[in-house]
Amino acid sequence: MEKLRIMSVFGTRPEAIKMAPLVKELKSREEIESLCCVTAQHRQMLDSVMEVFDLKADCDLDIMTPRQTLSTITSKCLLGMDGAIEQLKPDMILVHGDTSTTFAGALSAFYHQVPVGHVEAGLRTYDKYSPFPEEMNRKMVTAIADLYFCPTKNNRDNLQREGIDKGVFITGNTVIDALKTTVRSDYVFATQELNELDYENRKIVLVTCHRRENYGEPMKNIMLALRQIAEQNEDVELVYPVHLSPVVREAVDAYLRGAPRVHLIDPLAADEMHNLMARCYLVLTDSGGLQEEAPALGKPVLVMRRETERPEAVDAGTVKLCGVVQDDIVTMAERLIRDKSAYEKMAHAVNPYGDGNACARIADAILWHFGRRSERPADFEV
Repeated sequence: MEKLRIMSVFGTRPEAIKMAPLVKELKSREEIESLCCVTAQHRQMLDSVMEVFDLKADCDLDIMTPRQTLSTITSKCLLGMDGAIEQLKPDMILVHGDTSTTFAGALSAFYHQVPVGHVEAGLRTYDKYSPFPEEMNRKMVTAIADLYFCPTKNNRDNLQREGIDKGVFITGNTVIDALKTTVRSDYVFATQELNELDYENRKIVLVTCHRRENYGEPMKNIMLALRQIAEQNEDVELVYPVHLSPVVREAVDAYLRGAPRVHLIDPLAADEMHNLMARCYLVLTDSGGLQEEAPALGKPVLVMRRETERPEAVDAGTVKLCGVVQDDIVTMAERLIRDKSAYEKMAHAVNPYGDGNACARIADAILWHFGRRSERPADFEV
């Protein structure tokens, strides 16, 4: 019997981190030929993840251009995917999450009548402009997909409310699988500045901020809040790997650069980011992935957004929404810095996102779908 040709499509750093362990898991299955197509929506940051996980692309669309727009990303992905599908002839295409690469990859698969598996399916805020464009990307992929790999029961329930109950699996999140391979107690950072931090005696706060819906006034508020936190707490140091987006860098330069005890560094490779997270005290972010990764490492997360499509973490107590108002961010951060009981309550809450076996469940589900496995894989349960 011929091997199933399963093509994983991704183009950004967060997608690559979450898809890398799945690409490798699929490659380990004798019934599957694991193929990899990258769009390089984020060229430099994607390449660093590929290197960390020792992945090679079977097809590289290389679409990134300076100050690219959502329209150019989507159109170039669609055109490039035509050639990739014709070249690699996949039996199924896997897309991840909610990026423009994800939507374009799924749409192209539909145009070529290739089945689609959606990894990290079922996340919702029910506000089409927040996160933008991610909320609509994932809803449109839902309409196209044939298999849905939901990290949590809540994600599965979202799909059921939309009338989708076939081909749905609860798998846990593949990012937990990735952490198992990257975090080490003896890890030495390539970024020397990180080796020089005093993780034992200082409170190291990891910061990320890059989402489009925070551009403008919200990002200004966030930068001013970060500056205030650093200025008011002499035992705290902020480490901010600054996103390559020119809009983000302009905001950082305008409001945060020069603040005391703030380390502004270039974006980190996946393994560096994971090990910094493992050693830090607290995470302040508007990222989606960090809401899943940090709790797995016992780190409280404050989310600098108005809402989250990951309510499981809020319900579990590992994540709190602090919004985008300067005073609110400062107040909530300083409580965790000063109140040990509040900190411990968040740090020791149970992570709802997985046990590190999500990729195996996804591979089993694909084999079951194609009749290469007799039993449907059991769903992940917290």
